[in-house]
Amino acid sequence: MQQTIDDTRAGLPVDWALAARTASRLTASGPAASVAEATELVARLRSDAAVAEGHVRGVTGLGAGLPLLPADVVDRPAWAAAAVDGMASLTSRAQLPATPRLARAVTSRTAGLQIGGVLAYLGARVLGQYDPFGGGDGGGRLLLVAPNVHAACQALDVPSTDFGMWVCLHEATHRLQFTAVPWLRGHFADEVARLLSIQQPERGALAERLPEALRALRDSKGDALALVELLQGPEQREVLDRLLALTTLLEGHADHVMDAAGPEVVPGVATIRTRFTARRRGGGLIDRVLRALLGVEAKVKQYAVGAAFTRHVVLAAGMDGFNRVWTGPDTLPTRTELDDPGAWLRRVAP
Repeated sequence: MQQTIDDTRAGLPVDWALAARTASRLTASGPAASVAEATELVARLRSDAAVAEGHVRGVTGLGAGLPLLPADVVDRPAWAAAAVDGMASLTSRAQLPATPRLARAVTSRTAGLQIGGVLAYLGARVLGQYDPFGGGDGGGRLLLVAPNVHAACQALDVPSTDFGMWVCLHEATHRLQFTAVPWLRGHFADEVARLLSIQQPERGALAERLPEALRALRDSKGDALALVELLQGPEQREVLDRLLALTTLLEGHADHVMDAAGPEVVPGVATIRTRFTARRRGGGLIDRVLRALLGVEAKVKQYAVGAAFTRHVVLAAGMDGFNRVWTGPDTLPTRTELDDPGAWLRRVAP
């Protein structure tokens, strides 16, 4: 990975090699665990991922005939390195505006340092991730971060076997979304490339919208997403709307499935959900500020909105009715429809 990143760095908006080095340097060490505990957890998570996907297929009706695969169980630095690799691959399609070489070198290093810092922060919190563009062949990779699963399990005071399977259900759902829906991976990559390729608004236009953006930030009680949206041009906001709607759907669907698998799969699912939801909202003042600045708070809201949409549609139309979202890009819900599932049902009803 390192050689590929270094060879292509001159044409990228981010110094990905610097991002990887920064994340590696700043990532905190994991919680203490005995060799026996660590060995058992790694082996169990690796096998649980394949078992979990079998349960996910039973709930969703997706993925028949696809192989059941284990996960790659990693530590925090390995997750950060994989995240850098995946982001570099995802953003490589973008046609970026021409930038003078010196300016590009400065901004790419700054971006590399910033992204490395963000990944170091997230690396102590992420439990797992399915990267549809990761892996040696770029075909996708499911990662489970063993020290973070261990730490969260201890903090929540829940059985390790239950919690590990619960996490695997969520990440296996993401893997199935991208592997069982043939067009989704390409669509997501194209939308990201489209967003990154749009010319930024002129400085004057940004200045004109700044007072409105600051009012929106105040009214939203610090939601950084409100500021991002208002500082973008109309074309950027349109693409961002579609991406936010898609990621909200994916996260909410995964949250719904991990609970819908039921107590026969995870006996303590109700307790885990209650305690985990409280933990998502918790944290000290500094932690909450960082979460807001990094957009983590917006992501937490995505889980709730997406899960409520999924739950409503499944109750109204069954899982087969919900699965109409996977027909093609035109049947994905809009951001407005995520808040009004009935409108989506009326639009896509056969």
